Amino acid sequence: MKNIHPSLRGLDLNLLLLLDALFRTGSVQAAADRLAISASACSHALSRLRIALGDQLFVRVGGGMRPTSRAEQLAPVVEAALALLSDGLSRGADFEPSRSERRFVLAATDYTAFAVLPGFLSRMQSLAPRLSFRVVQAERKVPLDALLAGSLDFALGYSEEGGPPPADIEEFDWPEEEYVAIASRGHPRIRNDLSLEAYLAERHVVVTPWNEPRGVVDLVLERLGLAREVALQLPSVLAAPFIIGGGELIMTLPRRAALRLAEAAGVRLYPAPFAIPPYRLKLYRHRRHAGSAAHDWVWRQLAACGPDARGA
Repeated sequence: MKNIHPSLRGLDLNLLLLLDALFRTGSVQAAADRLAISASACSHALSRLRIALGDQLFVRVGGGMRPTSRAEQLAPVVEAALALLSDGLSRGADFEPSRSERRFVLAATDYTAFAVLPGFLSRMQSLAPRLSFRVVQAERKVPLDALLAGSLDFALGYSEEGGPPPADIEEFDWPEEEYVAIASRGHPRIRNDLSLEAYLAERHVVVTPWNEPRGVVDLVLERLGLAREVALQLPSVLAAPFIIGGGELIMTLPRRAALRLAEAAGVRLYPAPFAIPPYRLKLYRHRRHAGSAAHDWVWRQLAACGPDARGA
C-alpha cells in the first residue's frame, strides 16, 4: 500500500466534498445548498480546509469565489477520488437515474462531441434531468492515463482501422462510415465528379485533433505512392467545412459530418476517389467501472445515442 500523505491523516474527508462543491459552483451559498448545510457552516468548514492544506484555496472576487492555483491542481484529483469512492459504494446498490445528482466527466474532440452529445443530452433531459456532465478536450485517441487515474469516466474517440483496445479498457463501436471529399458548391475546377487526378491537383484542409504531423488520408496516399498538398492544418473539424465553402480548398472527412454540415457550409459531397479505411466512432471506459450501476446505465445510454440518434 502506498504511503498516505501527511495532510490526509488528520483531514476530515467531508472537507473534500466542500472543495469539490466550491470548485463546481464558485459560491459559498451554492456549495452550502449542494451539501445541505448552512452558509455559515460552509464558511467555517472552508476555514478548516484552508488550515489543513495551508492555502487560501478560494478567494472572493466580485460575487463569487475564485480558486487559487492550488485549488485548481487539487480539484480534478478530488473529483476523481470522490467518483471512485462513490462507484465503490454504489456497487450492488440501486441507481435511480431520475433522482441521481451524479456528475460524469467525458473526453471528446469537437467532432465526437458533435456526433454524440446532442442526442445523448436530449435523452438525459428526459430520463435523468439531475445528472450533470463535464466535457474536456481529448488529448489523445484513447486517453488511457486519465481513464486509469479516474479523472475521466468515459471518452469519445475514433479509429480508422480495427485493432484491440488497450489492456483494461472497454470499448463500444458505433457503425462504420465512409470518408467523402467536400468542395465549395461554386468551386471553379470541381463540378459533377472528382477524379483522383483532380483530387491530388487541389490544395487540402486537414484536421489533426491530437497535433499529429499528418492525417490518416496522407498515410493512405503514402502507401499508394501518392501525396497531396496540405494548405491548412487545423485541430478542429467544425470550422473546416465553412472554410471549404468560402474558397477553393477541399477536404476529406466522415460522410455523416459532411451531410450534417453541407447545407450550412455551402459545400458539395463527392465519393473519395481512392479507398480509405472506414471511420469508426468509439466509446471507451476503464473496465473497473463495469458493475457500477450508475456507470453501466450511463454507458448504455451513450451507446444508444450514437451518431444516428436524434434525441430520446
